[in-house]
Amino acid sequence: MPTNPRNLIAWILLACMLAMVGWSLLGSDLPRADFTLINPSEVKSVDPALITGQPEGRIAGAIFEGLLRYHPETLEPIAGMAERWEISDDGLVYTLYLRNNAKWSDGTPLTARDFHYSFRRFLDPRTAAEYAYQAWYLKNARQYSSGSSGIEAGDDVEVELNLPVDAPNTRRGEVIRGKLVRVEERGNEERTFVVQIPGDEVAFCPTDDSHAASREPPANCRWCRQVLLDFRQVGIEVVDDLTLRLTLEHPTPYFLGLLAFYPFSPVNQACLEAHGSPQWTKADKIVTNGTYRIAFRRIRDRFRLVRNEHHWDSDNIKLGVIDVLAMESITTGLNMFMTDEVDWITDVPPPALRVLLKEDPPRDDLNPQPYLSGYYYYLNTTRKPFDDVRVRKALSMAVDREEITTRLLPGGEIPSYSLVPPGIPGYEPQKCAPENPDEARRLLAEAGYPEGHGFPRIDILYNTHESHQAIAELVRKQWQRELGISVRTRNEEWGSYLSSLQTKQYNVARRGWIADYNDPNTYINMFVTDGEQNVVGWSNAQYDQLVQAAMTEVDPDKRLRMLEQAERILMEEQPIIPLYSYVAKNMVKPYVRGFYTNSQDDHPLWAIWIDRESEGPNEFMKGRQ
Repeated sequence: MPTNPRNLIAWILLACMLAMVGWSLLGSDLPRADFTLINPSEVKSVDPALITGQPEGRIAGAIFEGLLRYHPETLEPIAGMAERWEISDDGLVYTLYLRNNAKWSDGTPLTARDFHYSFRRFLDPRTAAEYAYQAWYLKNARQYSSGSSGIEAGDDVEVELNLPVDAPNTRRGEVIRGKLVRVEERGNEERTFVVQIPGDEVAFCPTDDSHAASREPPANCRWCRQVLLDFRQVGIEVVDDLTLRLTLEHPTPYFLGLLAFYPFSPVNQACLEAHGSPQWTKADKIVTNGTYRIAFRRIRDRFRLVRNEHHWDSDNIKLGVIDVLAMESITTGLNMFMTDEVDWITDVPPPALRVLLKEDPPRDDLNPQPYLSGYYYYLNTTRKPFDDVRVRKALSMAVDREEITTRLLPGGEIPSYSLVPPGIPGYEPQKCAPENPDEARRLLAEAGYPEGHGFPRIDILYNTHESHQAIAELVRKQWQRELGISVRTRNEEWGSYLSSLQTKQYNVARRGWIADYNDPNTYINMFVTDGEQNVVGWSNAQYDQLVQAAMTEVDPDKRLRMLEQAERILMEEQPIIPLYSYVAKNMVKPYVRGFYTNSQDDHPLWAIWIDRESEGPNEFMKGRQ
């Protein structure tokens, strides 16, 4: 008997009534925002140098703006804080000219020196920015970001001295510049750096501020925080207040796109140094430069954003107030959309989506579309038995991807066998072996676990989300059925989940990745040895060599073939299990304009407006089949 769509939606409304009461109470004292959206989790930070997740990126993209920004439909880089730019004939030097009306949200001028400060902070090893490697295209940036391991005798260096222990943790100590003479080993993996300073040679011993304040340094040595390559050697130069010159190691065709990526946003030095981290990101302290600023934040409720009157394009920003609700339950989110509490949700529960897609006539607020993304299971290769490639391949071959996409994902998700999703011009994704339970059992037996005997009990880690839970439960059953192994699932909220990934406190973990830019490198660069995003612990020298060679290859076709070779190695070694490519499942009210379906499911808030008088489909519904 067919399901009645009205009955299903009514059931969803009833199931969410109690949750809605709680949300209504939280927001009852507020005037309604011009536009309200659901963010699928509580964000861990809004510091653009420290975040990596899509929920955080939505907030950062609204309150910060880089030298460039993305066109809302094509995602091509367009003018942002820089109104124009020039690129040298050899593709190595980018000269960017800032707007003369560029300002911070407190009304103070924003200059090229703010970008110089922010890029240096982004690359500083003490910042520990996961995305720092995205700036390594700049000349000597990788060497600077590598800290003391990136310098050798003869290099120009800068020595950062210690600060009092009560100093804000965002301040830099005094910097002394000189030439590194030699490095001396002191034992216990400690080293002394002998630096030639005008008129003298001084030995520096790196340590933290508390240690420096409480203990005397070794004989004939002076404490310091760190010794780095002199930042003046990095390809970032302030020409004048409104001109910034960036010099690259090698031509990088997607570099302009990177400059629009939120980690390259400027941060306000005075704000950071006055308040320290993370206090500087509090709503009553933070100074930003995007089209919106934070009016307030309520944990487990919302960010309220208001138009930044000091932004250079403020007169053309049509939404005055935006509420970004933090909500992990996609069922509650759908309920709020159906009852007109919100204007945009990013996901729909699969049972409801099946029904909504069958409505006749088709809905005017739902338009699932594929985009450059992938859903994977990561395997922690630093733990047994995942250090054995036969085990990794067996697990991959025992997964029935078609069962996942047909049973659990009604939006048209496509089973995937590669790291890089299809859709990047000129690139052919390299695939792992398809499903083959018999071969999976043979490999597992060859690895010493016939019929699963002796195989340790493992768990699948996922962040809170109804679909992640359903997928983990289905994969658990598939592995137990096909391989005879014992599997359990483990749920963590977003911040804890990210921490578990970074510290490798997991066996198997789900991970999604959306392209940061339209190039296969955004995926392949994640798995280089010791890379910040390489949370699987896998390493392959040939893979690293191919990725490095592709970075300097000027022939576009040869470069793509190198990246294909690298992906082939990864898919042979299988530190990850690709499961499927995402489909964007946004629901957007018909009166919302400026919201486009695009290749990265990225929707800048500055481009959105409301027009309740418009007739016909909005931009979001373009391409609906």
